[in-house]
Amino acid sequence: MRTAPRTAIMVAAAALLALTACSDPAAGPAATAGAAPATWPDPSARLDGVTLTIWAAQNSTTVPKAVTDAFSQATGAKVEVVTVPDPYEQGVQTKVATGDKPDLAFWQPTASMLTALNARANLQPLDGAPWIERLSPELRDITGILDRTRYAALITSPAVEGVYYNKEVFAANGVKEPPKTFDEMVELARTLKGKGVTPFFEMAGDKWATQWWVQVQLADAARDGLWERINTGKETFEDKTVLDAIKTYKGLIDEGLFNADIKTAAFEDQGEALLSGKAAMAVQVNSFFGQLQAKADTAELDEKIGFFPISPSGNVGTSIPDQSNALVAFRTGDEKREAAARQLLAYWMGPGYGTFVADRKTVSLRPDVPTPDGVPQALKDVHASLGESVGSMQSLAVANPDLYLNLADMITGSLTPEQVAAATQKQFAQLAKAAGAPGF
Repeated sequence: MRTAPRTAIMVAAAALLALTACSDPAAGPAATAGAAPATWPDPSARLDGVTLTIWAAQNSTTVPKAVTDAFSQATGAKVEVVTVPDPYEQGVQTKVATGDKPDLAFWQPTASMLTALNARANLQPLDGAPWIERLSPELRDITGILDRTRYAALITSPAVEGVYYNKEVFAANGVKEPPKTFDEMVELARTLKGKGVTPFFEMAGDKWATQWWVQVQLADAARDGLWERINTGKETFEDKTVLDAIKTYKGLIDEGLFNADIKTAAFEDQGEALLSGKAAMAVQVNSFFGQLQAKADTAELDEKIGFFPISPSGNVGTSIPDQSNALVAFRTGDEKREAAARQLLAYWMGPGYGTFVADRKTVSLRPDVPTPDGVPQALKDVHASLGESVGSMQSLAVANPDLYLNLADMITGSLTPEQVAAATQKQFAQLAKAAGAPGF
């Protein structure tokens, strides 16, 4: 899961200001107030002469093909997938701010990113969608909801921040089971270091994953309302909870529990290190496993790679849905196309869902649709952790500051933990104010 560079964040902030009309983020016609719930057409009803457009990121462009081909065959509609260049999220926001809208788009279904699109004015509400009751109960309301309105359709298992580990390295060093708390994991790391093993591998050269180390430490606090307090200004990134997590991360690095080339190592290096056994563990999200799948088949991955969620109190994951996990439908003003967009979603998550998961070899979100053969056990374990997971900063905060860039600067020696917290809080307040959050 990549996060946009600092310049792109500045573009995003400008786009957000445009989307919110520089005032109330609820500006524009309400999607639900005083209106009857949207109707949901028969998924296979004829749509001859209708063309739908889906915006996709570069890593999502091929995702819809099997299911949209089947939808076109069943309904007569045409579906065009348009690739928006990276940085995807910022590109979409800029287009929408100028009035350019697709019928549907892949989108990160978190509160901050739905706010960034001014969901109330720009997106169709998906309340009452026919597939919701078919989803596993723990997934129905895990994401895609803003101000008690559903705006995004979850199509694949949301990413989870947790620990990928090399089973062979654990076994060779007498580790019989994964750690059960963050502190146990640190003690294991110290033991492994004493045996000449690199405990953790970090990719500060590519920067974007540095934030996972702080966020997994905040899982318990998130469950206890941390992000609500930060959202309302009752707590900040500079206060003890977040600052201590940043300090702990730096302390573990200073202790030598990470790879020696931490300052320059890249995402690709991280995957190679874990798969080869050069390092024992990496704190990462699902996109990391996608890299491993490009390097090894399922049999090898099942033999070598495991996953466990982690938090201070136990094996609790931190969920962080990304743009590849969900779709949103836009309010284009064309009622026929809007209805057709809802119909495509109903088909995708209804009669077409088996085709979709089989084509993508991904974990099924519906108990009545089996997960296809060939899905590695680690990904199944990631999915299984969702039921007890808590939301990430991206999921629960009203804005998504570039914490990861500040942490990368800390790793290279440019910032202290206190400066990381201060810079992150300053940007968070700016973005929250642009989003119209009270108190900013």
